Amino acid sequence: MIELGRIGLGTAPLASRWDGLGESSALEVVDAAWKLGVRFFDTAPLYGSGLAERRLGAALRSRPRDEFVVSTKVGRLLGTEKGAGAEAYFDFSYDAALRSLEASLERLGLDRVDIALVHDPDHHYDEALAGALRALVSLRDEGVVRAIGVGMNEAKLLCRFVREADLDCVLVAGRYTLLDRTADDELFPLCGERGVGVIAGGVFNSGILAGGATFDYDVPPTSVVAHVAELREACDARRVPLGAAALQFALRNPTISSVLVGCRSADEVAEDMRLATLDIPSELWLRLAPH
Repeated sequence: MIELGRIGLGTAPLASRWDGLGESSALEVVDAAWKLGVRFFDTAPLYGSGLAERRLGAALRSRPRDEFVVSTKVGRLLGTEKGAGAEAYFDFSYDAALRSLEASLERLGLDRVDIALVHDPDHHYDEALAGALRALVSLRDEGVVRAIGVGMNEAKLLCRFVREADLDCVLVAGRYTLLDRTADDELFPLCGERGVGVIAGGVFNSGILAGGATFDYDVPPTSVVAHVAELREACDARRVPLGAAALQFALRNPTISSVLVGCRSADEVAEDMRLATLDIPSELWLRLAPH
């Protein structure tokens, strides 16, 4: 597996359509991450209809190419390819994967990406396996990308991909957190056996473990709200931010190569890096993650 660094920057917030993040602020996020030692940057065409890729490329343009790692994705294509105003759509065919990556390189302003991932093939397993992944294997054989994998939320389906495809890594989002450890049941042991690297995303479960109000991008069920309250109470008793425990929970797992954090400001980057290094007493871990 490519050396990524323990923390990487997820770039979806760089193109958020909800908070109107400006160009200069987006560049400041990447610059802050770079100054704090982050060298792994994950993006996708889906994020802001290509805006995240363009902004990331602009932010990295003056950096030495061999000093950073970029991952992007195929399979979820821009609506603009089907006409103005069209929604993003799925296409996991062989040719679509090639076209998607070529367009990503143009937006990024790079001659190569390091990692190419199939993006959220939840209901398209057969097509992704026979089409997009076959295309990525060819690109890897040609040296266009260094590593290939699949990125999604469904740990069980990721296990099928690991068994049936020649993957270098997986990106699993939201399934290894203080609230949901599904990925540790089967996926992590399987990746360990097969030598497949693991990138973890969504460690705050879309915000609820970092002071937000949503769980997996939706209204949280009462059981989750109650669980979070218990976790926060245990952290507060030891003067540890819940966000620090949530982030370090993933960082503590030796199976995970890198943990992605998404930040909307340079201050958020600095805060996440602070949370990643705060001292957490061992007795708190016994309370939060006894097994």
